[in-house]
Amino acid sequence: MKKRNIYTIVFIVSILGLAIVQYQYLRIGINLAKVQFSSKIGLASEDIRNTLETKNKLTFLLANAIEEDSLYFNISVDSLRDASSHFLNDFITEKLVEKGIDADFTYRLVTRDSTHYIKSPVVYERTAELVTYPIEIKGYLPTLLGTDVILELKFRNLDSYYLSKLNGLTVPSLLFILGIIVAILWILRTYYWQRNVITTTNEFINNLTHELKTPVFSIGLASKMLEGEISEEKAPVLDIIRQQVERLKNHIDKVLELASFEERQSIFNFEVVDFKPILEDLCKDFKTLTSFEEVHFEYRLAAGPYRIKAEVAHLENAINNLLENAKKYSEEPKIEMESLVQKGKLTIRISDNGKGIGKRDQKLVFQKYYRVSDGNKYGVKGYGLGLSYVKRVIEKHNGKIDLNSEINKGTTIILKIPLYKHGKKI
Repeated sequence: MKKRNIYTIVFIVSILGLAIVQYQYLRIGINLAKVQFSSKIGLASEDIRNTLETKNKLTFLLANAIEEDSLYFNISVDSLRDASSHFLNDFITEKLVEKGIDADFTYRLVTRDSTHYIKSPVVYERTAELVTYPIEIKGYLPTLLGTDVILELKFRNLDSYYLSKLNGLTVPSLLFILGIIVAILWILRTYYWQRNVITTTNEFINNLTHELKTPVFSIGLASKMLEGEISEEKAPVLDIIRQQVERLKNHIDKVLELASFEERQSIFNFEVVDFKPILEDLCKDFKTLTSFEEVHFEYRLAAGPYRIKAEVAHLENAINNLLENAKKYSEEPKIEMESLVQKGKLTIRISDNGKGIGKRDQKLVFQKYYRVSDGNKYGVKGYGLGLSYVKRVIEKHNGKIDLNSEINKGTTIILKIPLYKHGKKI
């Protein structure tokens, strides 16, 4: 199964799992809201019952309205019933709000035989989903009327009411889930877009570098053909041509290897070697090459052997790259290399007298394609691949690379690679 399909399945399962967990929390929250609502209704009902049990202005008004006796108030029966309905509505609303209930309601004050009743100013349709809480009234009213009196409180859309009370939980949760979905989709889209870009770039690099290999081979072949016909005076020039061709070939190989790095292909074949003679030959070749230029190069190598487990070609390329950088970024290059064995590691230190690298750039120079700029210009042409390649090679050797630099004073790069002894790193 492709990784993309695996990521998609994991993403969908995770979102569904999160939604199910959130739904369960929502159900628990609604159940708690129901319990809390019932508790508050019980307390409010007790207050309402206690008030309606005694004779007071409200119960006296209600009694006259139920009996349709309007002589005391000197108004019509309809007006009396309407006034008592509104007063009772305001009274119930006040008691509910005191207990923290602000849900819409209607009511009906009715006798047991339903011959007398007072209804709420607001009456819901019978089709509405209503929840009824009956309150049996004792005391003054049932004694006066000679029958049981019941106050029926009716609430509608309580599920919506419960959800509204959980908005502080549900709305942020939904927003967070939506945010997670958007963020993950964006990350996956960006990831696969970058993978496509990398794949396309690597295909281009592979095609380009393979095309470059043909003229490099032709130049190398032509230089060999000239070997027997050239004079001794021009022989050093031919040597330079051959060295530069070899360098160009190495650079082409390095670009191809970087593409392989991106694809995570295994391009390292490690073997245990004594790196001392290899490093010494490398220094001699570089000194020979720089002798034709205005470059001062000195090297000091501590006594060997330097037994390490290495991919020699890549390690040579990495060190050559550092030496080339030291030469390119110095106006009158003075380059020093020294090696020593300490604390179970081979340490290689390369110093130059170049322009140096600022503190901010020191943290970024090992990133792929990053280049140190001088204002809006780059002092030396390049692609920002060299140090990224060096860092990866050293890391593949379980080593470490450090950089110390000061502006206008120069740069020192230190490589530390574990030594091998009796088949083990030391």
